[in-house]
Order: sequence, then structure tokens, then C-alpha cells
Amino acid sequence: MNRDAALYWLNVDNKSSEFYQMIDLSNQQSRKQFGNRGYVFAQIGMNAEPCSKDCKFCSLGMSHYSVGDKWQRGIEDLTPEIQQLLSEGMDDFFLMATADYSIKKFIKIATEVRKLLPDEVRFVANVGDFDFETAKELKSVGVTGAYHIKRLREGIDTLIEPQLREKTIENIVKAGLELYYCIEPIGPEHSYEEILDSIYFASQFPIDAMAVMRRIPVPGTPLFNKGQINAMELTKIVAVTNLVIKPSRSMNVHEPTQMSLLAGVNQLYAEVGANPRDTNPDTKDGRGFTPTMAWQMLTEAGYLRENSN
Repeated sequence: MNRDAALYWLNVDNKSSEFYQMIDLSNQQSRKQFGNRGYVFAQIGMNAEPCSKDCKFCSLGMSHYSVGDKWQRGIEDLTPEIQQLLSEGMDDFFLMATADYSIKKFIKIATEVRKLLPDEVRFVANVGDFDFETAKELKSVGVTGAYHIKRLREGIDTLIEPQLREKTIENIVKAGLELYYCIEPIGPEHSYEEILDSIYFASQFPIDAMAVMRRIPVPGTPLFNKGQINAMELTKIVAVTNLVIKPSRSMNVHEPTQMSLLAGVNQLYAEVGANPRDTNPDTKDGRGFTPTMAWQMLTEAGYLRENSN
């Protein structure tokens, strides 16, 4: 889909017949591409500490830290949580840390985490920016991919230079790690042109797992009063993103919304530990889905754990 067509579809009225035509196109693409295979990815936020990058939408930002408690999880804490996630069923496991977390410490813990994961479970790093040598080291200890993006209004709503994000993404791809990408965090103030800039930036990279995420208004954060886009708007952006990117393995919406599964979403996240969109010290007691909850939602949309005709 070229940019003019994508912009046209983003501008359709969410109550029009064209809206439903578009999400049907995206759904048909996913059903053909993914063969009704559903996926659940699970993530543990391994530390809750004030972050110097001070993202205006994040509960962990240094100037507006909203989580209350401060803590780090070691391998002894992670082990039972990973075992629980595995028992409920997950395909990919994400280990997340704030941008200030020591990458050397992350790699040390990741080495032990890999031993807990079956070979078929992909292991994904969700950390701050890093150089090419670090990307190679992550791969050498068994990390298979990295979640890394250039966010909407990076450098404006965050204290991170967009060029630094771009360089890390290049390092990930160059090192042979799988790149996980997302259009986020989308708020009511973002224009369709901005959103398309992000989508087409992503389109230049090989992406097997793609996502779209709306911004959650976290109490206490600077962007709280900007509000949130509704589920219909989120679903429309999901559909356009899916049609442009055509990810080879999965299309995700975050946080999980059942409506968006009508637009071709076949993958959802379960979350434990710290969460940038939650003020609860452990998001499993707040906003986070469990794998069981995610599988139930996927099943309702006709997606299965194995390929099905």
C-alpha cells in the first residue's frame, strides 16, 4: 500500500462502510498470512526505578515517578514468574529494563534466563539504546531479538535523540537479531501524517512481529490530560499498519482490545512486573494480562495455538 492510499484509509469515517471494508481487508490478509495461528508474548519488567529519559507518558519517568516502590528483580525472583508464564503458554519472552539499567547486569541475568526457556521460545530484550558490540553480545548469550522503536515525537516527549534510536535499530538488524516494532504511543494529538511517518520508517526494516499501541493516560504523567484514542480509532490504525507492513509472523495490538482482533490482530501480550502504563508496582495486579486471558481473547477471535485450516 502506498502512502497516499494509507492516508486515505486513515481518514475514513470510523462509522462508515469503508471503515469495515478496510478492517476486513486487513483481517483477510492476516488469516491468509498467519493461517489462524495465534501467539502470546509475555514480558517481565525487571526493575521499577526513576528513569532519566523522563518520557512524558511513562509512570517511571524521573520527574513524575508514579509507581511508589523502587525495586529490581534478580534471577531468583524471575525464575518462578517465568515458570508460571510458561505453564500458561507463551511463544516469545520479553525481559524489560529501564534505559538506565546496567546493560552488563542485564546480559548477566539474560544468560541465566535463557537456561529457563525452552529452545522454541524466542527471547527478546527490551532495554535502552546500545552499540553493535552489545547487540552481538546479546545474541551470543541466547537473546534472539530486541524490541526497539523510534517513538512518536521522540526527542520532544522524551529526552532521547531520535538518531540514537535509529542507530540502535540498525545495530539490532546488523547483528542478526529479530527486530520487534510498534507504532506508539499514539494519542489524540498525533496527526495521521505523523503516524504514517512512523509506519513507513518501520517499513524499511525486516519485521516479523509488528504492533500498534495507544497511549494510556497514566495519572501523574505530563501527557495524562491529552487523553486516549478510542478502540475504533486504534483498530483503524492497526488495519492500515498491517496492510502496509505485512509482518510475516504476527500483528499485535496493545493493550489488548477485542475489537482490534477484527482487523487482523493475531498476537497479544501478557505482562508482569513494572509497566510504563501502570502505577501498580506489579502490573499483574493492575493492567497486565495473563497468558490465559490473552489466549482466551485470541480463541474468541478464532485463533489457535497451532496452525489450522
